[in-house]
Amino acid sequence: MAPIPRDHPIIVFDGVCVLCTANARFVLEHDRVGRFRLTTMQSEVGAQIMRECGLDPLDPESFVLLDAADRGGRIWMNSDAVLQMWSQLGWPWRAGAVFKIIPRALRDPIYRLIARNRYKWFGVREQCWVPTREQASRIL
Repeated sequence: MAPIPRDHPIIVFDGVCVLCTANARFVLEHDRVGRFRLTTMQSEVGAQIMRECGLDPLDPESFVLLDAADRGGRIWMNSDAVLQMWSQLGWPWRAGAVFKIIPRALRDPIYRLIARNRYKWFGVREQCWVPTREQASRIL
């Protein structure tokens, strides 16, 4: 496998989860400077990143944000990943980072509850979401 490009923050998301793909599409629409790259956990690149984070790509319960430019390769997971993503999207989305004041010990159980039930509550796609031609250059 080719090395993972690490020149942009990478969001690893569940490509069959309706909620997760809606978030990915939201990022692509609102990340006007093209900061983020995205990959699904089901892809070769995404599975490799998941394994590097100590997570099973076949049993995903975490949203991962890998930022190789930050402190030599910072990895955020769960609610920290969501808040870090919001903080990098710009205004008004950056304001969502205010939730960092809530301790992780309170945020992550809520995150995990949603993650465990995301297929039941939001649904499952029969196949991975396919980006538009314009978005394709930002998908790994």
